[in-house]
Amino acid sequence: MQKISRLRRIHPGWYAGTFIAVLAIAAQVLYSTGIYDSWRNSRSVDQACGGILAQGDLATALESSELRAKPLDLDDGYLAHCLVLRADSGRNGSLEMSLRWSTTKPSSLEAFPSGSDLDNGAMGQVAPLGGGWSGIVRNDGSAAVQVALDCRNDRSKALVAYGSFAAPGFAPSKSAAALTGLGRVTTETARKTAAKYGCEASGGEKLTTVSSPPYGAGPNPAKPLGQATGSCAALRTLAPTAAQHDVPQAMEYPADAQAPQVNCYLATPSTKPGYGLYAFYGTSAKMFRAGATRWLTSPGGDRTYASATAKCPQSTEPAAFVITHLLELHGNDITHPVPHYSPDFANTALKAFADNEAKQRGCTGVRMTATP
Repeated sequence: MQKISRLRRIHPGWYAGTFIAVLAIAAQVLYSTGIYDSWRNSRSVDQACGGILAQGDLATALESSELRAKPLDLDDGYLAHCLVLRADSGRNGSLEMSLRWSTTKPSSLEAFPSGSDLDNGAMGQVAPLGGGWSGIVRNDGSAAVQVALDCRNDRSKALVAYGSFAAPGFAPSKSAAALTGLGRVTTETARKTAAKYGCEASGGEKLTTVSSPPYGAGPNPAKPLGQATGSCAALRTLAPTAAQHDVPQAMEYPADAQAPQVNCYLATPSTKPGYGLYAFYGTSAKMFRAGATRWLTSPGGDRTYASATAKCPQSTEPAAFVITHLLELHGNDITHPVPHYSPDFANTALKAFADNEAKQRGCTGVRMTATP
C-alpha cells in the first residue's frame, strides 16, 4: 500500500514535466519550420498603420505573399506611417504608406512639386490616377501615388494618403500589375482612414489599371499641338502661334477633372519640353504655394513664368495655374530648349489653359496674378 501511495504522489510532477517538454518541442518545431515567423509577420501586417492599411492588393504590389511590416516615425500631426517589406529571404520590395490631414505639413518625401521640378524639363510630370479618384501618379525614379479626399463635412481639409515604393528595396519590378496594386492599396487605405476619422468623402472605383508617367532621359511622347485631346486640348487653337515660338508639339496626359494636379508641356520640334503648364487644386494647390512659389518669386531672378488663380467649389484653397520657361541641365551648364521667353505668348497660353480647366471643374473668377 505504501508503494502505491508513493506512485500516486509522483504522477502530478511527472505530468507537469512532460507537458513542459511537449511545449518546448512544439516551440522548437514552430521556430525551425518558420511557422512562428510567418505568424509574427502576418500579425505585423494586420497591425500596420494602426490596422488601417488595406491588405487586399499588397501581394500584387510587392509581388509576394510573404510580407512583414513595421511602424515608422510619425511626423508632427500624421495619422499613420508604416512600411511593408517582402519577408521572403533575399528578395527586394517595399511599400511605404503615410496618412495625414491636408492641414498637416507634408514630409520632405511627399512634398511635391519643388521649384526645380517645375523648371527642369518634364521632371515635375504626373499622370492622373483615374477611376474617379482625386489622385495622381508620379515617377521620380520610383513610382508613388497620392490621393486627397475632400471632406464634405469640412471643406477646409482633406484626407491625404501617400503610397510609394520606397527604400529599402523599392519596387520589386516595374510591372503594370505592381503599380496598379500600389494604386489600389493607397486608394482603399485612404477610404478606410476617411471613414475611421469621420471625413465624409467620395472615393472612386476599384482601379483596373494605373499608368505611370515616363522618367529619365529617353524620348518624350509628343504629338502636334493641333491634335491635342487631353490636358493640352485647350491650346489647340494656339497651334500656329505656338509654332512661331518654336513649340509646335504637345506632351500631354489624359483629361481628368478629378486629378488634383494637371500637366501640359509645349515641346520643340525635337520633342524637348520648352514651356510647362500646370494646374493645382485643393491640397495640391496648398503644397504648391508652400514650396514652389519660393522659387518662382525669388528676388533678383528673371520673371520667366506667369500665374493665375480661381475659386473652386471642392475646397476653400484657391486653384493655382502657372506656366514656366523650362531649362535643360548639362552637367553644370544650363540651357533652354526655347532660347527666348515670350511673356505675351506665356500669358495667352496660360489664360486659355486656366479658362478650360476652370470650366471643367466648375471654378469661377479666373484671373491673372503677379504671384501664384
